[in-house]
Amino acid sequence: MKNFATRPYVLILFIFLLFFGCKKSEGEKESILKGTATILVDETLKPLLEDEITIFQNGYNAKILMEVRSEKELMQAFLRDTSRIVVLSRKLNEEESKYFEQLKIKPKTTIIGTDAIAFISSKSTNDSLVALKDIILFMQGKPQTRVKGLVFDNPNSSTVRYMNELAGIKEIPSEGVYSFKFNKDVVKFVAENDGMIGVVGLNWLYQPSPDMKDLIKKINVLSVKGESSAAYVAPTQNNLAEGTYPLARDLYIINCQGYSGLGMGFASFVAGDIGQRIILKAGLLPVRVPPRKVIFKTKSKKKNENE
Repeated sequence: MKNFATRPYVLILFIFLLFFGCKKSEGEKESILKGTATILVDETLKPLLEDEITIFQNGYNAKILMEVRSEKELMQAFLRDTSRIVVLSRKLNEEESKYFEQLKIKPKTTIIGTDAIAFISSKSTNDSLVALKDIILFMQGKPQTRVKGLVFDNPNSSTVRYMNELAGIKEIPSEGVYSFKFNKDVVKFVAENDGMIGVVGLNWLYQPSPDMKDLIKKINVLSVKGESSAAYVAPTQNNLAEGTYPLARDLYIINCQGYSGLGMGFASFVAGDIGQRIILKAGLLPVRVPPRKVIFKTKSKKKNENE
């Protein structure tokens, strides 16, 4: 009788635990503003995305894990389904788009701003100008006298791919070209070696890591003369906005999750008012410049009469 009497209570307890267990499980599922997701990020854009992710996580019940790699490594991970959210300085190419088409996934591409490729040299070189034509000739292996050597971050990086496409070559030349792993390594090498020209993502120069701040003081950011221009233009926010700097590149968040997850929520955040203000503060060009409210105060009629 005693066991029989306790059965209803055991049953009620079981239903209670089952109900709240299911509710908890549902609450942990990923949505556009909560849950956990991994985002693949181009190494040249690391400082900017660190800021965007920090502010996004502070505002929502979400945790974003950032994996920073070179562009080539990113795309390998992206296509292997390591993550279906990637931040790039280019759109998907035809082959990559077809791959997701076969999976019946339609990529959602959100443009979030404009960055640039920047050329740097040691301050001791006393030269702050460079012609893009000379850089291209050097990469093509053709004779010229202005460029002694180029320094890249990584053979698989977006900066190398960008410059190769510009020069019409498939691989960077082996002679006179140096490569490391990260942008900060390029800055360090250029700062300590006269005559070298470094090729880096502009974001690293506007938002240097603490261990780079002293190195930044030892380099010049070069103004560049485009192939069809007579003027030397610096990679500033204003020149990006006016379209006069010849090495500008748009930035994209590409989401191939195939469902309404954090990829969609994060892309909307970065493309929204707060995310665009972060891009503006980072020294890059947002897609939409956040508006500023200006309040004009006028003297009251009563005050004017007393005066």
